[in-house]
Amino acid sequence: MRYIFLSGSWKIFVSLFICYLISGCTPTAPPDSSAQSDAEPKKITLTVWHDWAAQDSTSDIMRGLLSQFQKDNPQIELRLQSVIPDTYQSRLKTMAAADELPDVFLIGPDSMTREFVRGGLIQPIDDFLKANLTWAEGFEPRAFDSFTVEDEKYSVPMTLSPTSLVFYNQAIFDQYQVPVPQTWEELMYAINIFNKHGVIPIALGNKSTSAAPSSIFSTLADRVTGTGWFMDVMKQSGARFTDRPFIDALARMQQLAHAKAFQDNFSFIDSNQMEQMYVHKQAAMFIEGGWAVSKLIAEAPKDVLESTHITVLPAIPDGKGEPMATSGVVGKGFALNAKLKGERRAAALKLIYTMASPEAQRKMLNGHLLVTYRIDVDRTAAHPLFIELYDLMKKVKLLPAYETQLTTAAVDTLNEGIQELFKGGYPETIAQKLQDTQANVLGKLR
Repeated sequence: MRYIFLSGSWKIFVSLFICYLISGCTPTAPPDSSAQSDAEPKKITLTVWHDWAAQDSTSDIMRGLLSQFQKDNPQIELRLQSVIPDTYQSRLKTMAAADELPDVFLIGPDSMTREFVRGGLIQPIDDFLKANLTWAEGFEPRAFDSFTVEDEKYSVPMTLSPTSLVFYNQAIFDQYQVPVPQTWEELMYAINIFNKHGVIPIALGNKSTSAAPSSIFSTLADRVTGTGWFMDVMKQSGARFTDRPFIDALARMQQLAHAKAFQDNFSFIDSNQMEQMYVHKQAAMFIEGGWAVSKLIAEAPKDVLESTHITVLPAIPDGKGEPMATSGVVGKGFALNAKLKGERRAAALKLIYTMASPEAQRKMLNGHLLVTYRIDVDRTAAHPLFIELYDLMKKVKLLPAYETQLTTAAVDTLNEGIQELFKGGYPETIAQKLQDTQANVLGKLR
């Protein structure tokens, strides 16, 4: 390598000439330091996707937190994209396939997180959590497990979502002298009595094909098979979906349909219409996640709300699962695009903190949403139905939910299979399809 040494006068000339070419500076007019300090900070733009598109209290709270972040951080512009929940995941995967993922986006726990990590699409945030250790340690034990892959954490949970709760109108049960079901036999008895009196036993909105598998089947199947079997079959390690206990679980699900537990049009209405049937006293029960509580509090007539109580699916004879348990997940959390770096990454992490901070979690809890942070409900202000939910969740065990544990392809196969089951399909055939799908996808991933 050759080095060129310049004399002192030439060094000064060259330095001045370069300065002039690059920035227009002059030797007699140095930059005004006061002008620099008064300049507006550099604007940072982040594209952000979420699925809080509905007009409900949950979406209102979350959108409110986003708006507050924007007001508190004018130097950070959030370009928000709101997508309806039913299409959110498929649209996000389409963006991933086109290498056009947003900078920050909601991601589901467990299988969705694992698949995005395998694809190299998101990045860990352990450095940020360690830098804010007091906050990170304020979450419930194992709250981060569903966003952890190979000991690295990829998101922060904001809410807690039991996905299978039985909401029932005590006044309707009392009117027909039907006990609230504690066993499978009592559930079948209630279904029979309500049908005889022209009352829908269980309102169901399965238009999306995911409601029945999510809100009913995950818990029902665990009642039969036990959690250990499911964890083995999920990994295809020592268990198969064609095992007799799982086929029996499918048969129990089909038994509900054959007994006319649901109204005739359940495949053509959504969850909102399902809840309307309940609040208009057309149905004695509906089965939904914990998120339904805030909506009932906001929309149900006073007499229906006062008669509404919450329980879990009853035990099943000879089942291996725990009766005081229900399927559930930590709520979605924001993930960072793997390409995000520098000041834009720092801004995105600030957004993650804001959405899951102790103050944000308090707002959610006050808005009748269960949270993953260790704070207690204000019993002097919360609605009695939410307190009932809060206390119930202290007693029940949270089971793995099929829709967040199985591979995406297997979830689709299960959803289609439950629809087929309701139409008279054979449990053995559906079990084989699910087995083939899960095994095939895991084979590709290994």
